Amino acid sequence: MARFIHVRLQSEWSMTVHEDFAHIPPFELRAPAQARVPFVFNSPHSGRVYPPRFLAQTRLDALSIRRSEDCYVDELFGAATVLGAPLLVANFPRAYLDVNREPWELDPRMFVEPLPSFANTRSARVAGGLGTIPRLVGEGQDIYAGRLRLSEALARIEAVYRPYHVALKRLVSVARDRFGHAVLVDCHSMPASIRLGEAGMRPDFIIGDRFGASAASALTEHAISLLTSMGYLVAHNKPYAGGFITEHYGRPAKGFHALQIEVNRGLYMNEATLEKTAGFDALAEDLRRFCADLMSIPDAQVEPLPIAAE
Repeated sequence: MARFIHVRLQSEWSMTVHEDFAHIPPFELRAPAQARVPFVFNSPHSGRVYPPRFLAQTRLDALSIRRSEDCYVDELFGAATVLGAPLLVANFPRAYLDVNREPWELDPRMFVEPLPSFANTRSARVAGGLGTIPRLVGEGQDIYAGRLRLSEALARIEAVYRPYHVALKRLVSVARDRFGHAVLVDCHSMPASIRLGEAGMRPDFIIGDRFGASAASALTEHAISLLTSMGYLVAHNKPYAGGFITEHYGRPAKGFHALQIEVNRGLYMNEATLEKTAGFDALAEDLRRFCADLMSIPDAQVEPLPIAAE
């Protein structure tokens, strides 16, 4: 089935996804001059290149379509490369394709044809309109006026999603092979409206580790401690414990750690206009310090445990 779909799409890519990113690659690797640390940073939702063909498919205006975008997160964590870690950055927007999902989390209501049998149509993310090809942005706004051809979804998955994950997997594998372990930091932003508990406290950051499954506890505690010491209010796993990327790449027992970090957009931007505010530069500097200190965690705290002999 997969081979058949791949062959069938070859003739369509030149008219669809290939055309969408003819002048800029769908994603890019910002590599350090020399990789000095076992860290890899990833910004999968900060893409802000909206192809004209895609905009013509949507029912939203040029501002509304950006409501799910993690605006400027790649810039906030841009110092990672200076500190010796690679940063993988999406240019394609989250509304176009979400690589923080399984490859086939698709909503059958969005497409003209029936979905292939291997598609995951019943996940909570699909039900919420936030599958691999999202149905909604922002506060429940429908992206498309009508149904899409299935070939559209398959082309985006084959031409953009798969190469993105090939690149990300290669980065973390190279880091683990070189340093003995790898730490993936998946960088995101969240609405300023997020509140916690009965008191309605607004978190500045949320660190997600899939409830301890995707990273060593020492790494998670170190990240939380660093941000707290800077005066920020930091939550752990609630309401964001990490998406597909954190879950898929975090294998602490094998030397692969993954943390998701959510930054409150109210710290650095106007959510109505999507413009940076006066707090942007100060936050970027704090995140430079955070990245540098996070990378200084002793190797012994994140190295995989030896497998006991039976």
